[in-house]
Amino acid sequence: MQIEKIDFVAIPSQNAERARTFYVDTLGLRPDEHGRFEFWLGETCFGIWEPARMGMEFAPQKNAHLALHVEDVGEARKELEAKGVEFFGEILDTGVCHMAFFTDPDGNDLMLHRRYAPVSEA
Repeated sequence: MQIEKIDFVAIPSQNAERARTFYVDTLGLRPDEHGRFEFWLGETCFGIWEPARMGMEFAPQKNAHLALHVEDVGEARKELEAKGVEFFGEILDTGVCHMAFFTDPDGNDLMLHRRYAPVSEA
């Protein structure tokens, strides 16, 4: 067996319509033409699902931040703040990349990310 790729990222929600509005209108993800609660970011599909509809308890995804690649973390953060998104702390500069942390309306952890240092070849 060889795993080839990630087919989609499942995003739990308590209100799929609210989540759809956030991911499409606020973040600008491209809606899938065949699934109301699926969105695309490059080649990655985000699938919104409501655990309660499957008899499961809702819990937001924590401490596994999805790193959303942007050209400029500072500018992207300003754009999202203007749309009401609240960030946690200042932009983090690791010496390799910039990151800015926030959550979606359900509390799922997300981050804006931009690597600025070249990948070292070990």
